[in-house]
Amino acid sequence: MSGHLLEVNDLKKHFPVRGGMVGGKGGAIRAVDGVSFSVDRGETLSIVGESGCGKSTVGRAILRLMDVTSGQVVLDGTRIDDMSAGSMRPWRRRIQVVFQDPFSSLNPRMKVRDILAEPLRNFGLARGSKATEVRVGELLDTVRLPRDAASRFPHEFSGGQRQRIGIARALAPEPDLIICDEAVSALDVSVKAQVVNLLQDLQRDLGLALLFISHDLAIVEHMTHRVAVMYLGQIVEIATRTKIFGQPKHPYTFALLSAVPVPQPGASRTRVVLSGDVPSPINPPSGCRFHTRCPFVFDRCKVEEPHLRAISPGQEAACHLHDLPAEQNPLA
Repeated sequence: MSGHLLEVNDLKKHFPVRGGMVGGKGGAIRAVDGVSFSVDRGETLSIVGESGCGKSTVGRAILRLMDVTSGQVVLDGTRIDDMSAGSMRPWRRRIQVVFQDPFSSLNPRMKVRDILAEPLRNFGLARGSKATEVRVGELLDTVRLPRDAASRFPHEFSGGQRQRIGIARALAPEPDLIICDEAVSALDVSVKAQVVNLLQDLQRDLGLALLFISHDLAIVEHMTHRVAVMYLGQIVEIATRTKIFGQPKHPYTFALLSAVPVPQPGASRTRVVLSGDVPSPINPPSGCRFHTRCPFVFDRCKVEEPHLRAISPGQEAACHLHDLPAEQNPLA
């Protein structure tokens, strides 16, 4: 039995596309196309990449908000991706989510008290109105909101406060894992920092595992333990935070990091500008999916698909460059 809290094995999610009115051929959007990773208890794993790379689809597939095409999702040693709705119900308590938009994810017709009480009633975690009221107050304390917030509606709060309510709702069932799907991207910079610090404090105090889906590398560097880099439905590199930000081993990771603004005035960084657009997930390129934009592409990249493999302890990358002699490898 594995010691990982969450294991994702060769996960695929394809969306069928029907032929158009003029007789076009059907196909499938390969939103997620063979993704594997694990998350340990108390760990933060961040999934990063450009918009449309499939990172949010991974989170939704794990949550069973959509059925997977193939692959496995294993939670605490039990496979959950093929469970019936009834069998899945007790497992839903253990995985919760904080969505990107803190306004649209909260019912505008419900007071905060009812929003937080709903999961308590659903999972039978509070017996009676008095116990429910006590627990709602504790949740508001946990996310650093005043207790009188319970009697107000979502529209009466700022964006950061609404996201705290969303976090409180996710905490209500006492989960083991929270999936944060771009949970701070809609917030102002100062509020973003407060919410990130709150998540880190909750992780430390409650032993939570976090799957943090984001395109903000500065936030990711601040709060994560490991990083998985996605491109066109696949993970191209996965490593500890130190190795991703200090010694990237995939050209795409290198390009992403080169686009992050340099915090020190007067400092410079080698900027890697990728040519072309991201290929269509309906018809991805043969060989390495990144070869159409890679500044270091060579013949093998166009015909043979690379697979994730260990490059150094705690670091895996899918790139043929690492089969070249060190003096020929620009990422060595």
